[in-house]
Amino acid sequence: MGISLTDTAALHIQNYLADRGRGVGIRLAVKTTGCSGLMYVIEPVDQPETQDVSFETQGVTVYIDPKSLVYVDGTEMDYVKKGLNEGFEFKNPNVTGECGCGESFTV
Repeated sequence: MGISLTDTAALHIQNYLADRGRGVGIRLAVKTTGCSGLMYVIEPVDQPETQDVSFETQGVTVYIDPKSLVYVDGTEMDYVKKGLNEGFEFKNPNVTGECGCGESFTV
């Protein structure tokens, strides 16, 4: 299935990488943390890792390590602005629960 980006998320990432002046895409990973157990981590990629799985979506390459792919396969990333807050939102079909603050999730 892979990962997909909304138009808004793709535009935000493209602008970020252009302002940064380098980067071939972003890495989406999952790390163990938070009150529910797992948390998304997003970082720019200058050089992909050999084990990375890559997905091209909306003109952006998203790199994911195989261990994280199990947790995020099928996820849609969006970038939203709500009042003074803005950031990525994830529609992950694998999630079975989230913490109250929305920072971590369970699969």
